[in-house]
Amino acid sequence: MDEITLNQAQKQVDNWIKTYGVRYFSELTNMTILTEEVGELARVMARKYGDQSFKPGEKDNLGDEMADILWVLICLANQTGVNLTEEFRKNLEKKTERDRTRHLENEKLKTKC
Repeated sequence: MDEITLNQAQKQVDNWIKTYGVRYFSELTNMTILTEEVGELARVMARKYGDQSFKPGEKDNLGDEMADILWVLICLANQTGVNLTEEFRKNLEKKTERDRTRHLENEKLKTKC
């Protein structure tokens, strides 16, 4: 599959929902699902990078869990009229302005743990 933009991803999710999903779940349901998916990512991270080990039958599906989060986030953006491309651009500008030198000057970041 070719690379896609956030705008294209929002359109693809919307088309999928309209074709296969019947309708979007409510915003509150999707917010709850997003929280659930973040928890599933946290579980994989704890096992892959933390001190826990995978239980029998558990998978190292880090990318799939991240994609699940992105999917639900895109659903929420579509439902609430948020243009993720525009909001990401504005967010990057905000972070650049606010943190232009903050991290570069942070002594904690200059040493590797």
